[in-house]
Amino acid sequence: MASTAISLSLATVSSSSYQPKTPFLSLKLKPHEAKFSSSLFGTKVFASRTAGRKAMSNRMMSSSGVTCLASPSSSPILPSALLFDCDGVLVDTERDGHRISFNDTFNEKELGVTWDVDLYGELLKIGGGKERMTAYFNKTGWPEKAPTGEEERKEFVASLHKRKTQLFMALIEKRLLPLRPGVAKLIDQALGKGVLVAVCSTSNEKAVSAIVSCLLGPERAEKIKIFAGDVVPRKKPDPAIYTLAASTLGVDPSSCVVVEDSAIGLAAAKAAGMKCIVTKSSYTANEGFSNADAVFDCIGDPPEEQFDLAFCGSLLEKQYVS
Repeated sequence: MASTAISLSLATVSSSSYQPKTPFLSLKLKPHEAKFSSSLFGTKVFASRTAGRKAMSNRMMSSSGVTCLASPSSSPILPSALLFDCDGVLVDTERDGHRISFNDTFNEKELGVTWDVDLYGELLKIGGGKERMTAYFNKTGWPEKAPTGEEERKEFVASLHKRKTQLFMALIEKRLLPLRPGVAKLIDQALGKGVLVAVCSTSNEKAVSAIVSCLLGPERAEKIKIFAGDVVPRKKPDPAIYTLAASTLGVDPSSCVVVEDSAIGLAAAKAAGMKCIVTKSSYTANEGFSNADAVFDCIGDPPEEQFDLAFCGSLLEKQYVS
């Protein structure tokens, strides 16, 4: 059967906050399998005529954009592994979790240092808490109580970070910071389908483990592999943590889908050769995500679900072109 080339203008798709960057997309399909692909908020939206109205109903407008649930398929493609960043993805921890814990540590040690909301947002461009403190002190001057030798300063920063982690874990254990909408749902969908799940973070391993065990629960936690902290020598945007995860899990990076919230996390995932969905967080909403495979405000729970496991798998299908 001959193939038909379909060109689609996005001018007919409206959203109060969307201005299309790529007005035309072209796709070769068989006539009885007419499908379309477009880019909304960096999101590949998929619908199939053969699935009829049911599939089209799975593409819904919401106040935050477009909900993307993949069309039903007789043999759906699923990721080999679903990899989550932690801070900003599982929980919006940065502003009212990590920042507060850093400041409490500085106060305890009487360092005369306070990171306000805006300053911390800038510091988040540096991956890793110890690296963040070191860069800040190098730029603004080391506290009077800090040692002067390079190795002693590394130990000083490590001790601050250890105390900060203790304070942060206390916040998590009190459940003062909730999971972001849809996180538990998507993890349950993945585990239920035999998809490997891991958390890949620049944060301290103990802090990440506390979030996973306390907020996701022990039953889920025992099935989730954690790659965090100093498990790799170079942190995001370096892809090391994602390549380590793929190698350890025994999966091809190209079969993995990552959920990130920041530009440096996105850069790490793409450099590792993985698909990446961005769920914007309080600090990253205005960052640039032009090379993401999809961008949403959150994962979302029904009836405000924005994407699901099937959509993650659909990003791996070769017929998506843009």
